Amino acid sequence: MTPDELRGLFLFESLDDDQLAWLAEHGVEESFARGAELLTEGEPATCFSVLLEGSVSLLRAVGGERAEISRTDHRGAYFGATQAYLQDEGATRRNYLMTVVAVTDVRLLQLPAAEFGPAVRSWFPMGIHLLEGLFWGMQNTQAVVGQRERLLALGSLTAGLTHELNNPAAAAVRATASLRERVAGMRHKLALLAGGAIDPAVLPSLVRLQEEAVERVAKAPKLSPMQASDREDELADWLEDLGVTGGWDLAPILVTNGLDVEWLQRAVTQCPATATEAAVRWLAYTVETEALMNEIEDATTRVSTLVGAAKQYSQLDRAPFQVVDVHELLDATLVMLGGKIGHGIEVVRDYDRSLPPLPGYAAELNQVWTNLVDNAVAAMAGTGTLTVRTALDGDRLLVGIADTGPGIPAEVRGRIFEPFFTTKPVGEGTGLGLDISWRIVVDKHHGDIRVISAPGATEFEVRLPLRQG
Repeated sequence: MTPDELRGLFLFESLDDDQLAWLAEHGVEESFARGAELLTEGEPATCFSVLLEGSVSLLRAVGGERAEISRTDHRGAYFGATQAYLQDEGATRRNYLMTVVAVTDVRLLQLPAAEFGPAVRSWFPMGIHLLEGLFWGMQNTQAVVGQRERLLALGSLTAGLTHELNNPAAAAVRATASLRERVAGMRHKLALLAGGAIDPAVLPSLVRLQEEAVERVAKAPKLSPMQASDREDELADWLEDLGVTGGWDLAPILVTNGLDVEWLQRAVTQCPATATEAAVRWLAYTVETEALMNEIEDATTRVSTLVGAAKQYSQLDRAPFQVVDVHELLDATLVMLGGKIGHGIEVVRDYDRSLPPLPGYAAELNQVWTNLVDNAVAAMAGTGTLTVRTALDGDRLLVGIADTGPGIPAEVRGRIFEPFFTTKPVGEGTGLGLDISWRIVVDKHHGDIRVISAPGATEFEVRLPLRQG
């Protein structure tokens, strides 16, 4: 290329004649066909490249696969040995940091890094000193803050998951201890039967009643406190009239599990009068044992659900890039953040279940949902409504995460995606959450993320393409 042609590129427009002449002498024009790999991540960074014509795709290796970071056809865009000017080059600086592939036929200006780097340092010594200080300082700062951000997020998720797991686990332990006592009581009744204290002829009737009682446990109606109290009083009086001792203790158990006076009146007529109290107590043991087993089943199912949600959230056993149901990702994130969301915030799921599957990096999308939900919860300070919605927006999938907090002030709304910018108090935020979310959605998935905010109604809208690009 001639010096005048080089001056037409925005990168070189301010260089003097001698500098342009140096570039014209050392630069080489090369053409590549569509699909050619122009440079490969990890290989020695030997060339500084400037795009003259065509379109290229920049890729990074993520989880064993190449992910597109960006794509450009802008004349003058540069890549390759972009940090050749750094004097203190570490091992990572001597290698290409990404792979570049030609999307169309392309034409490049290639400059040898070993010659280009010293030339730039000699042309702009003060600028290079400033750039080196900024580069190394930002790199060190971002490494430290990024590590802290990940540790804080991990600690928060771990605390929330531990809290969520503790409740059903403790319920299962309590129910198991109570079940042991009830089983011991039933063994005692069997001992009385074996000893002749209970007529063996009564046993078939008791077993039939037992089976009917178990069926009623599963269908027991949900009673209000007032309804339950009235039925317990009625049943306790009836048991007392029947001569059953301790009826006030048995009544709550029987009522809670769906056995009322009407059913018990019919049940006791199937047993001899001498066995009435034994039959009632046998039924009480039966329904309470069944209820405790149901409680244990619910608790262990809850634990299993939480573990499944953690597995879905972490995506540890899944391929980095996959086609997923976005609702499974959102639900897993909400479960993982359940402890942080708390009881004062109502969660509304407004899902369009007819949406097609979403191609993307599931684990990284979960990080986006985590950042957005965490910010929404923090904005509401423990009270409000969190709405998570999905919809089809043209050829893209829309995920909206809204809160009823005070809103984002208009004067800072344009800066919320900047690295290290945060509206949270000192020590509560690093300012990287939304920056990371932006990079994942926009740079990696070629989607869009924006915010609409007013007092009492703030929503982050994430739009993701439904077709692999």
